[in-house]
Amino acid sequence: MSRRALAFVIFAIVVATGCVRLGFWQLHRLADRRAANAKLAARLAMPAAPALEAMRDTATAQYRRATATGSFDWANELSLAARTREGSPGANILTPLRVPGTDTAVLINRGWVYAADAMSVDFARWREPTDAAVTGYLLEIPHGGRGSVTAPRSPQVVRRLEYDSLAKRLPYPIAPFVLVATSSGSATASRDSTPARLPPPLMDEGPHLGYAIQWFAFAVIGLVGAAVVVRADRRGNHHATQTRSATITPSGTRHG
Repeated sequence: MSRRALAFVIFAIVVATGCVRLGFWQLHRLADRRAANAKLAARLAMPAAPALEAMRDTATAQYRRATATGSFDWANELSLAARTREGSPGANILTPLRVPGTDTAVLINRGWVYAADAMSVDFARWREPTDAAVTGYLLEIPHGGRGSVTAPRSPQVVRRLEYDSLAKRLPYPIAPFVLVATSSGSATASRDSTPARLPPPLMDEGPHLGYAIQWFAFAVIGLVGAAVVVRADRRGNHHATQTRSATITPSGTRHG
């Protein structure tokens, strides 16, 4: 085998090995995604528990179905900016719910509303009945800030959820999870004043299987290419040998 062909074969084997490793990495990610989806589906299928009780076990509270009953505090609503829905700009409305018997409020993500600048919300336009029983699922409010979450010149607008910053903005303690409303128990709620409820978390498997197949295909292509080069190199060497042999006379002397 020529040096050039040998170098190509080594290169192809190295690339194919890397592709195979990347393919198995994508399969591992797929397995993790499926496990997470199974856990999510199990939690969403559980009976709804009182929100503050469900939050006591932070290891199992994420995506847990929960309920909260109390009174909305319209004076301390927030707009969670830059949320899109079907390609339209808007924001989610976060409204504290004061729960009787405790000074801790539960932030309710009441859903999405249209906003041309993806932040400015007419809160009065979206007021549901003050007394409400909310059912939804829990999402943890991340700790550890990356700077201010408040939008410039808009004290009622936040760019992201961050517990320490939100806790400083409200005049009472808040629960460590947001309750994302999927329904409201109020019989007098008006559809015109109810934000578009957010859908349950997406439980797809992502592109991992497709990526894994692609990486394995690249590995096969690389190895097949190496085999073609080796075969062509051998044919070339064989042809060169035959050519040299044909120019030698039976007595061992060359013509010409």
